[in-house]
Amino acid sequence: MGVWVSMETERVRVRSVQTRMVWSYLLLIVLVVSVLGAAFATLMWNYYYGSAKSSVVQRVESAISLHSRSLSSLTLQDQADYMLQYMVESGSTRIQLLNSEGEIRIDSDGFSPNIRYSTGDVKAAMNGSTGSWTGEDPYFGERVISVTMPLWNDSRVVSMLRYTSSLERVDSMVQKIIQMATFVGFAVILLFLGLSIFLAQRIVKPIQELTRAARYMAEGDWSRRANKRGDDEIGQLAETFNAMVSELNKREKLKNDFISSISHELRTPLTSIKGWSETLKESEPTEDDEEVKLGLSIISKETERLSGLVEDLLDFSKLSARTMELHTEMLDLNGPVKETVHQLAVREEGTRVRLLATFGVGPILIQGDANRIKQVIINLIDNAFKFTAAGGTVRVTTSVISDKAVVIVSDTGSGIDEDDLPHVMDKFYKSSNSYGGSGLGLAICKDIVELHGGEITIDSERGVGTIVKVTLPILYKTEVCD
Repeated sequence: MGVWVSMETERVRVRSVQTRMVWSYLLLIVLVVSVLGAAFATLMWNYYYGSAKSSVVQRVESAISLHSRSLSSLTLQDQADYMLQYMVESGSTRIQLLNSEGEIRIDSDGFSPNIRYSTGDVKAAMNGSTGSWTGEDPYFGERVISVTMPLWNDSRVVSMLRYTSSLERVDSMVQKIIQMATFVGFAVILLFLGLSIFLAQRIVKPIQELTRAARYMAEGDWSRRANKRGDDEIGQLAETFNAMVSELNKREKLKNDFISSISHELRTPLTSIKGWSETLKESEPTEDDEEVKLGLSIISKETERLSGLVEDLLDFSKLSARTMELHTEMLDLNGPVKETVHQLAVREEGTRVRLLATFGVGPILIQGDANRIKQVIINLIDNAFKFTAAGGTVRVTTSVISDKAVVIVSDTGSGIDEDDLPHVMDKFYKSSNSYGGSGLGLAICKDIVELHGGEITIDSERGVGTIVKVTLPILYKTEVCD
């Protein structure tokens, strides 16, 4: 129930994101369409009404250029007769002759209605200039465009010619174009609305899947994966998410293997310690001391084994949390290696395995933590003793190769299988010929060496032996003995 509620909450949040995206796209496209539509409407308006005005102005100018000389010498009545006889043309343009007060003397239909104009074009002509005006004719009740030009006699305006053209067809055409543009604008908005919803879903759906998978993971289901729907950023996010889940699964498996392994490794020495403790506790004072010595020896060994396991766990915990601190100083690599060899030389007698050491001449100076370097060498030599049979040899050498400090631990032991070799430094990995342990020793060595800026490599052949090479940055180059 809790998972369902959480998923429903996330779905509402994602829908909110989708809604915001859609509204953002919609607002943007409405703004763009509105600006473009307004620009288009203005352009069409200016084009059609400008063309209508230019047409009327050309007619007026043409008429004046032809008839102004004849009209200027006539009286107002004679001008009316002349206009009807020579200037009236067929078409939709109305011609009116006005007196100097703006009253109609006659129009192209031959009528002289008692009308007086005070429109902008007439007022401009009264003042001696050609004027134009667009609007609804106050007497004929239709939208017109009119151009009025004064007729002069000497230095005064005696009459005016007014050309008027109906805008009915122009208005109809402009209205249709604007309606069409509006329809196209709405169609574009709806198209982009659908496209924005589609794009928002393309973005939001993978996020929903990622959220759903994350929710299942939070509840302990590690089998969920996100579908990769492309190579874009969201596809890369899904791929990264799946890689993260795989890594977490791997770590979970390592944790479970570790718990299983360490439980087994701890159980064996604890059982031995408990058994021998009870045996010694119940032993009669008269019994042979050999049994007591054996029990104490086993308890000592198993206790030492437990101590090693605990140390490995502590080091592993520090390395995993990246809290391990190195107390570095400038030191001679030969120093900690010699100390380690002398410390472990006592194992020759018990194992009948020879431990040989060859050290570089002069100091091999490095910047390192002596105790941690000894820990690495102890682990490597200890492994060599474990896997080398009686009569075999473990060899330790230090040298300088290509301006690098090198420590090599080699043995003539059983070697490592080819299938196991790539994994022996993995955490909790145990090879087929393992002698027990936490499976952390080589992994810890690898991490310590890398913290020093070096690297560790292993070369081995089954039945021949193993060579482990540790390379560290050097501070000073020295000669090497043969």
